[in-house]
Amino acid sequence: MLAATILGSSLTFIDGTVVNVALPVLQRELGTDIAGAQWIVEAYSLLLSALILVGGSLGDRWGRKRAFSAGILLFAIASAGCGLAQGIAQLIAARAAQGVGAALLVPGSLAIISASFSEEERGRAIGTWSGFTAISAGVGPVLGGWLVANASWRWIFFINLPLAAVVMAITWWRVPESHGEGAAARVDILGAAAATLGLGGVVYGLVEASGSGLTDPRVLAGLAAGAVLLALFVLVEHKRGAQAMMPLALFRSKGFAGGNLLTLFLYAALSGLMFFLPFNLIQVQGYSPAGAGAALLPFVLTMFLLSRWAGGLVRRYGARRPLVIGPVVAGAGFALFMLPGAGAGSYWTSFFPAVLVLSLGMAASVAPLTTTVIGAVEERHAGIASGVNNAVARTAGLISIAVFGVVMAGVFARNYSDALRPLDMPAEARAGLEAQASRLADISLPESLKPETGRAVKRVVEESFVSGFRVVMLIAAALALASAFAALLLIEGRRRGARPVPGSVNAPS
Repeated sequence: MLAATILGSSLTFIDGTVVNVALPVLQRELGTDIAGAQWIVEAYSLLLSALILVGGSLGDRWGRKRAFSAGILLFAIASAGCGLAQGIAQLIAARAAQGVGAALLVPGSLAIISASFSEEERGRAIGTWSGFTAISAGVGPVLGGWLVANASWRWIFFINLPLAAVVMAITWWRVPESHGEGAAARVDILGAAAATLGLGGVVYGLVEASGSGLTDPRVLAGLAAGAVLLALFVLVEHKRGAQAMMPLALFRSKGFAGGNLLTLFLYAALSGLMFFLPFNLIQVQGYSPAGAGAALLPFVLTMFLLSRWAGGLVRRYGARRPLVIGPVVAGAGFALFMLPGAGAGSYWTSFFPAVLVLSLGMAASVAPLTTTVIGAVEERHAGIASGVNNAVARTAGLISIAVFGVVMAGVFARNYSDALRPLDMPAEARAGLEAQASRLADISLPESLKPETGRAVKRVVEESFVSGFRVVMLIAAALALASAFAALLLIEGRRRGARPVPGSVNAPS
């Protein structure tokens, strides 16, 4: 059972980290701008974020083994579609289908563990699941970078197929069927539809704003429709009460509300880094895809090695102290990413210090955060509390990538236009370069440029990207500090008898 759930979850964790490393290559080979690259990530995250709670409910109703298997099958079929995609639209559609499969798969894996192990063994089983999925998240970028460099980006999706076949075989051979307490309850279809369309409208508006501006009618329509539908989602969840896929009554707990607010800020910051850092490393710093993947390996290893130590911080000091200090240290890590310029030189003196400091801050935050969120509600609500927190973490990434895209595009375009103006080049070449601003660091230089002018333009592109990246990291640092402030105001200090929760379902993916 552990083999099936670990391998199944690892499909989604690996896929989340592999694709980010491949984005610069996908952007170049598919001939898309930064908005297209954003949608490769956002299509997957949108469906997963909006439907992960529905996936848990369907598992309770249909049977966890059946829902988990359906998620594996759909994820595998969608992965094949991603690998065979001939254009950006096909790839985005297949990524969306992957998100639906993952929404069945992820909650199903933890539900199977909870149902299949005794209370005495459950903690160790969840801890094992958490540890191995963290390892898979770390292996993902390195493996993905190697496949992109030595085979093709298509293999980062095709590699899911044999893994999915193994998981299906183990699941039907050894995993028993089980149902949840909510098996008789109706699935919250209206809430799921409102959440999906609402988040979709907001993300569409923000992604399009990076190229068209916030005053474009399509952007305004998307943002307005998204806001109305998200308000409808809150209304629907309120009316459904305890039967809602996201019971709003849970947020009456100060600790639960504070933990989720902290999650929203901290994971928004982390997701912005994870999206834009590969573009910086590959397109600006000249790293290979494999090198860019390996650059974050110290982050995952630190998270894995310190997770058990971090879990003990709550018992020793209470939740508030690590949830204030951890995000502050993480904020310092985000700030350190602002230091390397274009052509930063050695990884060990430029990016490694930032990766190390960030990983220490996140390691001190993640396990106490999960313990706090689940410990803030009654034990019978622990499952839904964990699911809500997971959904908040993924929604934070979904929205932040769209918002940071607007910021990056605006800063890049302003710096790029100003720096191009004094360069001596033909009007036609200048117009062609300015028309490519939405591609950020992937701009192609006209062949008509003189060599020295071409080098100057390349430098302009790199420095303009670094300027945007620094602003994004400044905002990420501010979000991390905001999460520390939320913990200071809303999270309780040391409390006797707090229920420890092994492992974390919110390990960065």
